[in-house]
Amino acid sequence: MGSSNWRRWAAALISLLVLVGDIQAQPARQEVLTNIVTPPAPDQPLPYSHKIHVAQGIQCRMCHTNPDPGTQMTFPATNVCMSCHMTIARDRPGIQKLSEYARSNEPIPWKRVYQITTGVTWSHRKHLQAGMQCVMCHGDVGRLDVMAETTAVPAMATCISCHQAHNAKTSCATCHSWPTD
Repeated sequence: MGSSNWRRWAAALISLLVLVGDIQAQPARQEVLTNIVTPPAPDQPLPYSHKIHVAQGIQCRMCHTNPDPGTQMTFPATNVCMSCHMTIARDRPGIQKLSEYARSNEPIPWKRVYQITTGVTWSHRKHLQAGMQCVMCHGDVGRLDVMAETTAVPAMATCISCHQAHNAKTSCATCHSWPTD
């Protein structure tokens, strides 16, 4: 095999490996339907853009942790935000207000966007352990300047169809607990 043929084969092989790597590195896709009408985003105590932060390479779990018992993901502690904002964008009013929360040792009173329906037993942890990724239920929040309920994740039909698609249990007791008395 001549030198130029070898280079072409090597280039083709490298291109193929890069393509396969890109295919394998594709992020999870949203599986939950987009809301037909997106409810208005709640007023938050600070302006926050997932779009800006995701563009910086910040991943969901860097800010949102899942402490015991694993039902909900947390909002980031003020010191997590301040670890970057001690130096970044310090002159912006929102960051100055963030600094006030940090100085007072008060948690930021974020308002939840997605609410768990009364009577539903929910665990983020079980879903994360099953390999679900945030984008699968919450959609591409990395494009949002203001977090809103963009997907129909709290709807029962959404849960049932996703459970069916992933061969997970769909009996009532899977998500609903009944009084024992």
